Amino acid sequence: MTIARNLKTLTLLGLISFALPQAAFSAEENKPVQGGTLIYLEQQAHTNLYPPAGGFYPNGGILNQITDKLTYQNPKTLQVEPWIAESWTVNDNATEYTFKIRKGVTFSDGTPLDASAVAKNYDTFGLGNKELKQPASEVINNYDHSEVVDPYTVKFYFKKSSPGFLQGTSVIGSGLISPKTLALPFDQLGDATKIIGSGPFVVESETLGKQLELKARADYNWGPAKLEHQGRAYLDGIKYIITGEDSVRIGALLSGQADFIRQLQAYDEKQVSDQNFAIYAAPTRGVNDSVAFRPDNPLVADIKVRQALLHATDNKEIVDTLFSANYPQAKSIISSAAAGYADLSSKLSYDPALAEKLLDEAGWTKGSGGVRQKDGKPLALAVYESLPQPQNKAVLQLVAQQWAKIGVKLQVLAGTSGSLVTDNVDPAKTPLVVAEVGRADPDVIKSQFYPKNRDALLQKGGLNPKAIFFDEKLNGILETVASETDSTKRLAASKAAQEYLLDQAYVIPFFEEPQVFAGAPYVKGIAFEAVGRPAFYSTWLAEH
Repeated sequence: MTIARNLKTLTLLGLISFALPQAAFSAEENKPVQGGTLIYLEQQAHTNLYPPAGGFYPNGGILNQITDKLTYQNPKTLQVEPWIAESWTVNDNATEYTFKIRKGVTFSDGTPLDASAVAKNYDTFGLGNKELKQPASEVINNYDHSEVVDPYTVKFYFKKSSPGFLQGTSVIGSGLISPKTLALPFDQLGDATKIIGSGPFVVESETLGKQLELKARADYNWGPAKLEHQGRAYLDGIKYIITGEDSVRIGALLSGQADFIRQLQAYDEKQVSDQNFAIYAAPTRGVNDSVAFRPDNPLVADIKVRQALLHATDNKEIVDTLFSANYPQAKSIISSAAAGYADLSSKLSYDPALAEKLLDEAGWTKGSGGVRQKDGKPLALAVYESLPQPQNKAVLQLVAQQWAKIGVKLQVLAGTSGSLVTDNVDPAKTPLVVAEVGRADPDVIKSQFYPKNRDALLQKGGLNPKAIFFDEKLNGILETVASETDSTKRLAASKAAQEYLLDQAYVIPFFEEPQVFAGAPYVKGIAFEAVGRPAFYSTWLAEH
């Protein structure tokens, strides 16, 4: 049976000008069948596809289809299982990891995915490549070097304990790519056609910023060892179309012009579910959607000011006003589904009277227009909207309303501003920043706040070379999270980091961020990796 789709009512902003695919279907509704192309509408264009840059969800949504990982983290149990590595051993202090590589795996350019190729990938991800401007991966701590023991055995050495490394081999940022791709400079890796992986799909064509087409790799036969599905992907291909307007993505889905969409906003969920389309709210299991302060900015250098702003923030109102049940109210720095989570909701109380008292004690008094002033300067802050975060502009505008009640002005700047990147590493211009990162390992909290990683606080030794602020205690706790081999002690360090970040009011968490997708009823076998990127390896299209 074949299906033709009607294109008359919607043109997807002029991006759909191609003939939609024909698909082969089975009469047995629940039996996967091969064939068809999935039309997938993505809210934003991908940026750089160097695997350690895969944390950006549009990047990860592509890398998850075209690359494999050494290991597979089961999204239900969070156990790490065999994939390209068929087995592994770890020494007692987690400074040496040895992996046995599955035989017969190749990159799509025909290069063997053997111990040598794995070593090259991890030497690059673990150390970076300054000459090619390829940064080190935030999920690999204390890396020293690799050793190719034999053609299918590779060993990794670490300068000190690295207990999160095994899980780090399963994440999107550790997708294995061909040595040919690793030889290219970082600035060329935004071109998807240059990313050669070993995954179930390969890049067929790309119109940068608009459209990407993947096709199934016919000889693929090395999916995660414990998956029921083995062999090539069921789909013949995936067509990504960048569609920024929420209403256009939903209209295309509901009218049958698209099969699957990312970034379904909470206010649109009922419209979709009422028509019996599936909603998928995949947890990201990491640092919650938050704002983080930059203490080098004199306006927020005083802990009492930060504490006042924390207690002036009503995250329950944010969730109740803007979101659905798929967005739990934050009770700590990290998600309740994250390893090491501690319920610290008592430290996040909404208490505007306490907030006013703290600002009074800090010497900020209300002036004309109700804005607090000190030494002739208003307590006026600015923050850039973060486009990847759901309804972020509305969230920040609601926070601005809450803070205005205690005399603090918050200006929300456009996420499309050309100066966003440079301003966000300048605490004088942006005293706070939107923060969020997904990873199903305690290391996630280090990834967000450590100066040599994402450095949300802009510490000395981090992203801002002029920084003066440095919190030795915080960094020590984060280093313990990344290097403690005793599981109980490591989780205790994660709790200590969460407590310290809130006690210092460095961060104000709002809600646990999911990745919310919607799919047509005939789209079957949708799966997600452990922090919410879609996996289309086992996806198929039923008769409709």
